[in-house]
Amino acid sequence: MANCLVAQSGGPTAVINASLAGVIRANQLNPVYDRVFGGIHGIEGVLADQLFDLTDLSGHEIDLLKQTPSSALGTCRYKLKRGNDTDFKRLIEVMDAHDIEVMFYIGGNDSMDTVDALSEWAAANGVAKRFVGIPKTVDNDLVPVDHCPGFPSAAKLAAQVTHATRMDYDAYTRAEVFVLETMGRDAGWLAASCCLSGDVDLLVLPEVDFDKEAFLAEVQKKMDEKNECYIVVSEGAHYADGTYLSAGDSANDGFAHAVLGGAALTLKQMIIDAGIAPRGVVQDLSRAARSSNFAQSLVDVTEAYELGMSAHMRSADGVFTGQVVGVRREMRDGAYNAKFFAGPASEFANHVKHFPTEWILPNYQGITQEAYDYLAPLVEGEPKLIYENGLPATIKAFNRR
Repeated sequence: MANCLVAQSGGPTAVINASLAGVIRANQLNPVYDRVFGGIHGIEGVLADQLFDLTDLSGHEIDLLKQTPSSALGTCRYKLKRGNDTDFKRLIEVMDAHDIEVMFYIGGNDSMDTVDALSEWAAANGVAKRFVGIPKTVDNDLVPVDHCPGFPSAAKLAAQVTHATRMDYDAYTRAEVFVLETMGRDAGWLAASCCLSGDVDLLVLPEVDFDKEAFLAEVQKKMDEKNECYIVVSEGAHYADGTYLSAGDSANDGFAHAVLGGAALTLKQMIIDAGIAPRGVVQDLSRAARSSNFAQSLVDVTEAYELGMSAHMRSADGVFTGQVVGVRREMRDGAYNAKFFAGPASEFANHVKHFPTEWILPNYQGITQEAYDYLAPLVEGEPKLIYENGLPATIKAFNRR
């Protein structure tokens, strides 16, 4: 019986390890593979033959893994490029050395492109290896899924922080603005989810070109009405010419993606310079939104775990390769229900699902009821966490052992 390999890539989420746990547990229940190996630091570590045997994790360890933040195997931002046969051949060498038949790759857009590229290369070169994708991203920008594991928990945390900081902000009488910044390079899903709190005055998303004068006019109205204005901005907010509001777009993350951050500071200073408010407060969610395991959505962690199990189950079919598992939405008796499916990796890779513009209210006023109806079921419920010394217990990361 052959073995399988699981690796994680890109930015972590609060539930990325639940998908890993799902693959491990599925193989314990139905041992399609003799051993389940984990790739340390994603594809980069696999190329260096850095593997960890995950096969026999205990039930307690799997429970801890499901609630552990970050990537328990370690992650990377290494891009496998089509046409670079050296990396492809090296990967196959490592897989052959460990009798690995299938590789599961948990990641975002670029990781799903890696699954597609590997499966294409294997088919073109007559290599009997298979590659399966399991999606994750807090940005919720993958197609053709209804939503992506990691986003609901980040959305839940974002809405909670919005409400808590709004209450803190409302305690004062002094005139100032509050600007909260979320992740979201190309899509405003996470920023929009802050509106679930009911506390957002103005919302700035990448899907609508930023109009400085129109925005400042709306801030002035809010300050005139109630001497306060709570603003949420996505890090990818930009002007009509594509220039980001933030000043941090000169570097890139290795995939030619701009490294963003600073949109909230820019807006705060813009408002102060315009004389609308004498001061402002900035809150940057940044990595907190993707690592807050204490704020997991029960819907999210359950779906992430079951997607890992689904990927393993489907891989028992010897022709299942170049595929990604995902979630579609069903409404049963008016209630949300998840339906799992699988589709070609090419349909998931190199596409961006934007927050629908028809769900965005004009003049930065927030989101429509349709958007609320989409978001609300995803943040429902809280898993029962295991605590140690008053804090959620975590497993020791495999890349740190």
